[in-house]
Amino acid sequence: MVSLNILSGGAAQGLVGSLTPAFKALTGFNISGEFGAVGVMADKLRQGTPADIVILTAALIAKLAQEKLVVAASIDDVGLVETALAVRSGDPEAAVKDAVGLRQVLLASDAIFVPDTKSSTAGIHVANVLQQLGIADEVAARLRIFPNGATAMRELATSEARRPIGCTQSTEIISTKGVTLCGSLPPDCELATMYTAGITTAAAHPQQAQHLIDLLIGAEQHEQRTRAGFISRRR
Repeated sequence: MVSLNILSGGAAQGLVGSLTPAFKALTGFNISGEFGAVGVMADKLRQGTPADIVILTAALIAKLAQEKLVVAASIDDVGLVETALAVRSGDPEAAVKDAVGLRQVLLASDAIFVPDTKSSTAGIHVANVLQQLGIADEVAARLRIFPNGATAMRELATSEARRPIGCTQSTEIISTKGVTLCGSLPPDCELATMYTAGITTAAAHPQQAQHLIDLLIGAEQHEQRTRAGFISRRR
């Protein structure tokens, strides 16, 4: 069976997975491709990796449209995704109300699971927050860095550390078994990132790509987007 090729940030993997049966019923196509750090996915498109559709941060999609790699008229917002904290299922939840509380929680953890701190949305933000809190050097040896948030959360789920914690995008936490979402980062440390979808200029299946975008943003899928961790606007 023919497939629609996708390059996407890991934040959208759970949502795309939940919509795959409906997409297949509508088009007869499967969905194949890669999910990972947004910077890596953008570079793969630039390097010629075949893709019909990309789902990345709004800023990256806009840049790719300027580079004539994404059809500007096809771009649509999917929703905001917050960066959040996670613990192993069964561990006490990390209740954080402010930056002071976040600093205490991170310092009390003996392993901090995060995505790529140079090319992923959440990882870059975590690195900045650690600097902001003045603890980057103190916790550097405790960081457990993985290519994307989904991998980081799977590793957190099986960690044998005494008191591990994870920080990545809420959608990646929600879609990973064995970890529990504790809540968004507190004020002054928070991040809500708009994810958008667009059809590539080299798309082999632009019509089917548009069908997937319609599913991703459709009013009928509002509940699925919410369950996956996407929010319509800042709370």
